This record gives sequence, C-alpha cells and structure tokens, in this order.
Amino acid sequence: MAKRPVPKYDFKAFGAAIKAARTGRKESRKKVSDEMFISPRYLANIENKGQHPSLQIFFELMFRYNISVDQFLLETPPEKNTQRRQLDALLDGMSDTGIRIVSATAKEIAEVETEGR
Repeated sequence: MAKRPVPKYDFKAFGAAIKAARTGRKESRKKVSDEMFISPRYLANIENKGQHPSLQIFFELMFRYNISVDQFLLETPPEKNTQRRQLDALLDGMSDTGIRIVSATAKEIAEVETEGR
C-alpha cells in the first residue's frame, strides 16, 4: 500500500517563538536542555531549523514558555496569543502593588493611543 502524501507542518515560526521566549527569560540553551533532559542540539534544531519536536517536548516547551499554539496552527486569530499568555503569567506572579502599577500604566497607554487616532 502506498503512503498517503501529507505535507509536513512548518515548525519554524514555533521554533522562533520558543527561542524568543527562552532568550527573553535569559535562559541558556544548555540550562533548558538539562532541565528537559534533551540535547542542546535538538533544542537548537527546533528553534533554528523548525525541526519537528516530539509531542512530549512540544507540550513541555509550549507550557514552559506560555506559547499559544493556536496562532501557529489555526487560521483564525486566537483568543489569547502568546504575548497575552506570557503577560498573564507575569501578572499571576505579581503583588497587588505591582498590579496597580501595571493597571495605571495600561490605562495611560490606552488614553495616549486613543488620542493619537
């Protein structure tokens, strides 16, 4: 029986998002690789060449960096993209004082953007 031709999904955008999140946290590839029990070369290939990660590694990276895969896999915009998920994760770890500062800053940004229109 012949194999069904199936186009391979291009993981380059996902890899780039992982790399950006990892470097944004100032985590070395070696540190992440050691903690995930994978080789640094495997992680580098995922980040730089779009190598298909195993399903387990895919999920671990997605959860580790709060990456929304919807933006990579779905044609419709996700409810929350990666940046919003990462912001949510930061907010979850903030004190009430930090939340008040972020809220005041967000309100000011919204006012400035409204005035600019």
